[in-house]
Amino acid sequence: MACSVLKRTCTGIALSVACAVSGAAGAQAPVYDVNNPQGGDLEKRITVLERMVDSRTQMQHRLQQQLDSMQGEIDDLRGAVEVHTNQLEKVLERQRELYLEIDKRVTSLKQSVGEASSSSSPASPEPAQKTQPSSSDKPSLSEDEAYDNAVNLILKSREYDKAIPAFRDFISDFPNSQYAANAHYWLGQLLFNKQNWQEAKAQFSEVADRFKNSSKRAESLLKLGVIEQRLGNTGQAKAYLNAVISEYPNSSARKLAESRLNSL
Repeated sequence: MACSVLKRTCTGIALSVACAVSGAAGAQAPVYDVNNPQGGDLEKRITVLERMVDSRTQMQHRLQQQLDSMQGEIDDLRGAVEVHTNQLEKVLERQRELYLEIDKRVTSLKQSVGEASSSSSPASPEPAQKTQPSSSDKPSLSEDEAYDNAVNLILKSREYDKAIPAFRDFISDFPNSQYAANAHYWLGQLLFNKQNWQEAKAQFSEVADRFKNSSKRAESLLKLGVIEQRLGNTGQAKAYLNAVISEYPNSSARKLAESRLNSL
């Protein structure tokens, strides 16, 4: 009987010890499992964030390259529109000149017939001389032709090296031409493409300073900002880009200026 009681007592003590040991082991386990998994998750999150930053940076570079390419295509399209508009204006102007010339010739013929009927001596030589075109028309035609030839070297034949001296000659021969602002802009663009920063800067500055109402002024200010950025003059670059944004808020150049500012 005593043995049975002793066995039961020993069995109870053993069960109590086993429960206490298992309880202690269970209480210590979370301290070991909490630290290491959290450290691993933090490293994984940092790795993911670094990959996201690298991906976003690469995407921004690709977008900037696409914007530069689109800007070049826009410049070409604007140049083509400009050439066609100029050609149309020349056609209309020459038609008006032709109508005036026809009217002069009709008037001269009427005068010749009247004089021939009233006098026996021929009087046709003088009216014939009056119908000769005046020499004052030649400079305007020469101006148009010189400008068209220079622009066509860019847009049609794409002979950029020949276009540079062609625009220089045009600016020298017709400094006050109606196309002077555009000529300075195109010359600046050609020099910009050759990375001749200082000469390109001089041409774009000419447009920005002299031709306040020119349609090329916004693009010229934008190019000046890009040049200053390439030369490492961040402060001047920001000044030019901010001028584009403030003075031409509805232009396509504004978006490019904002993109450039964000990259500085």
